[in-house]
Amino acid sequence: MELERKFSRIGEALTVTDGAVIEGYASRFGAADQGGDVVQAGAYAASLAGLAREGRRVKMLWQHDPAQPIGVWDEVREDATGLWVKGRILESVEKGREASALLQAGAIDGLSIGYRTKRAQKDSGGGRLLTELELWEVSLVTFPMLPSARVAGKGETPAAPDWRGIAAAFGAAAEEMAALRDA
Repeated sequence: MELERKFSRIGEALTVTDGAVIEGYASRFGAADQGGDVVQAGAYAASLAGLAREGRRVKMLWQHDPAQPIGVWDEVREDATGLWVKGRILESVEKGREASALLQAGAIDGLSIGYRTKRAQKDSGGGRLLTELELWEVSLVTFPMLPSARVAGKGETPAAPDWRGIAAAFGAAAEEMAALRDA
């Protein structure tokens, strides 16, 4: 089975503090991406538990290129909203320095997950409901596929939730799902 990828956008106001710390949602539950797929809550649970048991981490890559790791994800977890990640871009790596500069300048703003589908079912609109995924990596990317997923905070410590941003993301997701349903 081929490795799949899903994209989401980092928030417009992203800053990289202390040169390299980023955090946000790499995936949001219940939101249809541009391919019509919807990740269900709990889809990452088994994969994250397996990685923890084996002492392994989800990889941070540049543009899904396995030859270009650019940092480490220090925290990857599911919550009620989706798959939240927090990590450090390594500026001692050439691509890490480039990624950090591009993020700071606003030239890139996307996150994307690389995964294998373990369980899914077709929905009535022709998309898939993804219920179990084997998560391999989260990349910084140029073009995201899930535009409604945004970074919730930046910096060394988690920021207070951006309730307006979260409400806007849910509104956008509801509009996307309504458009798919009506199509």
